[in-house]
Parts: sequence; C-alpha cells; structure tokens
Amino acid sequence: MTHSPSPLVIDGISKRYGDLTALDGMTFTVYPGEIYGFVGSNGAGKSTTMRIALGVISADSGEVRLGDQPLTESSRRRIGYMPEERGLYPKEKIGAQLTYLARLHGVDRSSAESRTTGLLKKLGLSDRVGDQLESLSLGNQQRVQLAAALVHDPDVLVLDEPFSGLDPVAVNVMSEILVERAEAGIPVLFSSHQLDLVQRLCHRVGIIAAGRMRAEGTVDELRDTGEDTYEVHVDAPGDWWRAVPGTTAVSGGDTVTLLTLTPGSPATDQDILRAAMAAGPVHHFTRRRPDLSDLFQEVVKP
Repeated sequence: MTHSPSPLVIDGISKRYGDLTALDGMTFTVYPGEIYGFVGSNGAGKSTTMRIALGVISADSGEVRLGDQPLTESSRRRIGYMPEERGLYPKEKIGAQLTYLARLHGVDRSSAESRTTGLLKKLGLSDRVGDQLESLSLGNQQRVQLAAALVHDPDVLVLDEPFSGLDPVAVNVMSEILVERAEAGIPVLFSSHQLDLVQRLCHRVGIIAAGRMRAEGTVDELRDTGEDTYEVHVDAPGDWWRAVPGTTAVSGGDTVTLLTLTPGSPATDQDILRAAMAAGPVHHFTRRRPDLSDLFQEVVKP
C-alpha cells in the first residue's frame, strides 16, 4: 500500500453527555510524517476525541477528515487504532489473530501472514506466535495490540495510551516503531500521561483540559512560553538579585539562589549574571527551561 500524504484533521469536534461537555470545539491537525502528542488529565477528552475519529462514537458537531475528505467507513479502514482498553481475543493464538485482522482489512492471506511474522519479529515475540494471548505478560499483550494496529499497513496511526504499563525495553521498541512509521510519512497521534516520552518523541504537542485545547505547539515552542528559572551559586548572601528589575527569588541561601524573571521584564540572563558577579565570586550559573511536565501543570490547573 502506498501511504497517503493526507493529514488527519480534527475540526471543531463537540460532544455532550447530558449536562457534561466532553469536548468543546476540539480542533487540531496531525500532519504526514509527524508524531503528535495528545496530553491531558483523566477525563479531559483524549479518548473521546480518538473514538470519534474512529467512528466508535459520533460527534454532536464538527468533522474529522483525511486531508479535505470527511472520514467514511471505507477511509477509516486506513487508520491503525490502538485503544486504551485492549480488545484482542485472550484464548486465541497470537499469529492467527493478527493474520485474521489483516484479512478483515482486505489484505491477502500471503501478505497477512508475512506482515504478522515481520511485526512479531520486530516486537521480540517471534517465539510466541502460536501461544494464546492470555499466556503473555501484560506488557507483551500490549506489544501484540500494537501489532494489531499495524498489521494492515495503515495510512494513519491513532494510539490511546500505548506506553501504559510497559517496561523500559518495551518502551524503546514501541518508540522506535512510532518513529519509523512517522519517517515513512504517515501521521502518528498518541495520547500518554508519560510526559517525558511525549517530550522526547513528539514533533508537536496538544495539551487539553475540560474538552478544550489549551496549548499547542512544538515542545520547544511550548517550553519557551513557560517561565525560566536561573540557578546562581555565588558567595554573596543577601538580596543582591534585587538590583535586577523584574527578578523574583524562588528560594535562596548563603550561596545558592533560584530566580525567575517576570514576563516582559527588560532584564536578561546577562543582567542577572552581571549582578551576581558584582556581588561576589560566581561558581555556577544555569538557565533552567521548564519541561513539559511543568508546563502541563500550569496549563491544566483550574
């Protein structure tokens, strides 16, 4: 199959359950060759968005498209989906299940068997092809679930909490596969609570809360919106930093001080460094950029 270059477009999706607004105008795009991290607290609307994209539930308003074409039953078959609630058959053999699922997507038997063999080898499960799914550890069952999302060679990947419960080796294997698929030119959307992985893997990130997109951009763009902290080790007890306009001490001591600069302050890191050097010998000076976890806490707080 030739991979489509079409982006996955979530356009103004809203969904209500009685008085509860699950999604409120959710809008974002996942471009070909891009890994997009979709993050939010439990109940924020991540799984609802993905289920609407897959046609599992319907939206009250808005539209999901591949490129400029609304998704249909046929085009949804081009999506590889890994749900948060695993849905394979526990008593069926792994290899037979994956071949069967590929056949359901219209793959001929020979190709289905070949893809099953290749995926299980890549996922380190070649020796378990004839085993029942329930005989595997939960982490290995999750690897099989990923294989099920990939076995029909999809044009889009949508993965709901794919890293949950995985050991570090399995995390690396799954990460490599997602990167490989993105490099092949397909859009990859995944949700995760593991923000260190999101920060490491994703080209762009969307942070949602209460069914709305609250922040979106590349990891660097998002980190640049946060408040930098400066760590200064200087032999100068006291409030030497007050000489720099817009500076606030987060913590302080006889030799180590953590400072922030008020957004919009005319001062720079160099002004802080000069003030510290004027106060005494500077042994260490570091700018700490906020990581994605810090930004997430700031964005989603009430």
